[in-house]
Amino acid sequence: KAKGSKYPTVESFWYFLLTGDVPTQAQVDAVVAEWKTRQIVPSYVWDAIRALPRDSHPMVMLSVGILALQKDSKFAAFYNSGKFNKMTAWESVYEDASDLCARIPIIAAFIYNLKYRSDFQTAIDPNLDMGANFAHMIGQCEEYKDVARMYFILHSDHESGNVSAHTTHLVHSALSDPYYAYSAGLNGLAGPLHGLANQEVLDWTLKFQEKYCKDVEPTKELVTKALWDTLNAGQVVPGYGHAVLRKTDPRYMSQREFCLNTPGLKDDKLFKLVAMIFETAPGVLTEHGKAKNPWPNVD
Repeated sequence: KAKGSKYPTVESFWYFLLTGDVPTQAQVDAVVAEWKTRQIVPSYVWDAIRALPRDSHPMVMLSVGILALQKDSKFAAFYNSGKFNKMTAWESVYEDASDLCARIPIIAAFIYNLKYRSDFQTAIDPNLDMGANFAHMIGQCEEYKDVARMYFILHSDHESGNVSAHTTHLVHSALSDPYYAYSAGLNGLAGPLHGLANQEVLDWTLKFQEKYCKDVEPTKELVTKALWDTLNAGQVVPGYGHAVLRKTDPRYMSQREFCLNTPGLKDDKLFKLVAMIFETAPGVLTEHGKAKNPWPNVD
């Protein structure tokens, strides 16, 4: 776990995913130290992102930033060396993947600050793990360090069947290097039936709050009526249902438990509404009869 935290670091989870073993503290420290040497992003990446219109979607900026890194791909260099061997090619893929994982939060923080903090950029803190450093760079509070750790770890649970994971595998199967493959995966992730669903659920919930619960407590009776109004109008309840799962998404429960156990969050108006929808929507959707899975997903 991160020092003083109930949550593991992203680096420890990376070790676990690649080896199947829970790492020792020394092994985690080694990954953290290695990623520190990989996280420096060349200035031309910032130039490429800044050249885009400021109102471009953050995912466009992230995809462009990843592609700008491609010229340093170790896999591409190995392929072009004339000594390419499929049996050892995984080593250069690993190098590219490690560089990518170390740099993605740095690029993402830069984009967030560019768009939403008037380009106020906060420097890397060399003493922090990846999740904590991301929170630090976007100007968030101490508690948000655990939010970032939790969120990054929960969203690493993506098997090869979903759009972005499948796309990444497919593009790399043509021996395009990991930068091309990962950028392609991001472009799939940006779709409203995949990663953009997260943004759309939040947008829907905020509008739901404004329409039905602006000045009142979200009671079960009020939310039940509002959900039926939504369904009877031919609309869906976003964030409910899953292509594979047929029960409440455990990633949703992890986020819910975090809110319930963090002072101030369980009394937040938006969380109270989300919690009441969770208590109400499965019953409404089951009675409605069209949802194969009436339970919330990670969004």
